[in-house]
Amino acid sequence: MNDAHFHLVVNHLPIVGVLIGFLVLLAGLIMKKPQIKNTALGIFIFSALTAIAAFLTGEGAEEIVENLPGISETLIHKHEDYAELFLTMMLILGGVSLITLFLQYKKLPFSKYGFVLILLLSMVTMGIAKYVGTSGGEITHIEIRSDANVIQLDGNQDHNDD
Repeated sequence: MNDAHFHLVVNHLPIVGVLIGFLVLLAGLIMKKPQIKNTALGIFIFSALTAIAAFLTGEGAEEIVENLPGISETLIHKHEDYAELFLTMMLILGGVSLITLFLQYKKLPFSKYGFVLILLLSMVTMGIAKYVGTSGGEITHIEIRSDANVIQLDGNQDHNDD
């Protein structure tokens, strides 16, 4: 397995993880179940760790794909910028989740504020996850690029003169 393959394997985990964590946390808050809320914290912590793995494999993936035909250096740099922001947000989310888990374990009353902060952080992070995922996919998947409707797979532009 090369770096590009490993990057493709791990990069979906933090993106999907933050969505699942958000939904689990929301369910835990609605049902007022500490076990469910703590499960969400674990999901966010795991997702932050996988974000580190995804980020660290990105450079190796870039080296493999950057010289392939049809690969845009501009798209790679756009994805890198989003990836740095996403990693930062995931580390903050994971860190606040870890602190809140500790506060919850110690049964401190202000842990409830941690859950509210995590809910807000996870919503922002999900928005960033959308951009990092889409920008990464656009690098090698021309069919999802915004100009996909005018570029055919053989590289020729579609000139419909109806």
